[in-house]
Amino acid sequence: MKILSTTQTREADAYTIEHEPILSIDLMERASRTFVDWFIEKFPRAKFEMVSVICGKGNNGGDGLAIARLLEANGYDIAIFILNLTDKITEDFKTNLERVEQLQGLNKLVIKEITSVEEMPVFGREEILIDAILGSGLSRPIEGELAEILNFLNECENTVVAVDIPTGVFTDTPTVGACIEADYTFAFEFPKLAFLFPENFRCVGDFVCRSINLDKRYLDAADSPYYYITSDIVKKIYKKRDKFAHKGVFGHTLLIMGSYGKMGAAILATRACLRAGVGLVTVHVPICGYEVMQNAVPEAMVSLDEDRFIFTKVYDLPKYSTIAIGCGLSTKNRTRNALCYMLKHMNRPTVLDADALNILGQSPDWFEYIPKNSILTPHPKEFERMFGKAEDHFDRNKLQREKAQEYGVYIILKGANTCIATPDGDCYFNSTGNPGMGTAGSGDVLTGILAGLLAQEYNPLEACILGSYIHGLAGDIAAKTESEESLTAGDIVSYLGKAFLNLRAL
Repeated sequence: MKILSTTQTREADAYTIEHEPILSIDLMERASRTFVDWFIEKFPRAKFEMVSVICGKGNNGGDGLAIARLLEANGYDIAIFILNLTDKITEDFKTNLERVEQLQGLNKLVIKEITSVEEMPVFGREEILIDAILGSGLSRPIEGELAEILNFLNECENTVVAVDIPTGVFTDTPTVGACIEADYTFAFEFPKLAFLFPENFRCVGDFVCRSINLDKRYLDAADSPYYYITSDIVKKIYKKRDKFAHKGVFGHTLLIMGSYGKMGAAILATRACLRAGVGLVTVHVPICGYEVMQNAVPEAMVSLDEDRFIFTKVYDLPKYSTIAIGCGLSTKNRTRNALCYMLKHMNRPTVLDADALNILGQSPDWFEYIPKNSILTPHPKEFERMFGKAEDHFDRNKLQREKAQEYGVYIILKGANTCIATPDGDCYFNSTGNPGMGTAGSGDVLTGILAGLLAQEYNPLEACILGSYIHGLAGDIAAKTESEESLTAGDIVSYLGKAFLNLRAL
């Protein structure tokens, strides 16, 4: 799905109101019902004694009032606290305030105005707080009385759920000033760009998106470089196999990996490449790795280097469908020279990871030799070694996109919400994966998957999207059985089969 800016989101709302057509207040009601459906599923009424909704006087507050009314109709005990810190008020807020005021006296619904932090109530320990104070239209840092109220709410031990975006969080730029520290954020239609960067996690918490049926014509036409990878995107990419297909159809990958003491990286990448569906794999290793590879991965063929301990030379490059290089490779001088020679003589997209990236970081003048449409898979430190430091993650994302365009390559920056920057300047954030995947060898597995998909004639963008998604999905499935703490890179490989079964069921 596309990730739109604040301005585009407003335009999408307005376009839907005009062309569906639907009244603004009715679109707000639809959005609030969508939130409430999720809330009831996530927080069953029997487990919580009270829900307090803290509202501003704008449209986000209008959402909060509608949510309070709908939750009350579903049997929740509701208290509404309206922050009366400004004279500004929207029409939809006024309409929803009239609707909840009509319920007073007929039930337990409580409505109270708040003008200072001293008037904030003491919340029960099992009470859930819903943040509907300010939405995505924030234009300056929050200060003064509102900042004090936000700090008060953050000091409470209650579970906090933000409506669309936590109050105080900037949508498209780094957040400064006071903000709500939510445990969960429910976003309408699509995530905000801010949700996808680690500095905002303390404010956003876990986020979920649900569609409120904004007009598809506007969403399809909207111009955005940002995308969030969902199962809908992956379903269009994934290719089911033909009944009469054979190993010759699924390509032949060459993996140039491993050095003395680092053969495990080559093993993980090779196993992942095979599990990703490639027809044939040849792994090129130094002499010391021969018996290791033959015993660990009997399905793979082994090509031996002339050197006993490191990579120095490889022949017959044209006979392979695709090549991946770098995992456990070492950065010795002879290996550096061999990599430079290879890059100059490659004529097809290549997957570059680990030590191949570290070598490039030491020799930035070699970037021009990287074959166009190659895939680079740095973790944050490798990215920094190659391209330099950034002020924050928004700035780093800008740098990532610029470098992908400058060199005509795909850069997969690994981490939570793994980010794919393309030669066209687009950016795809992955939706699968978990903290348990932050373990040695996880990146080697991704490299093997990407190489296997390229060999099967997925184009580089398709391989990046599908590879990142299936890598994270296998990790998610593994974590349910093994736990995040006990997850290993080998577990990710072992659960790739179940991840592909999941794709087949889409």
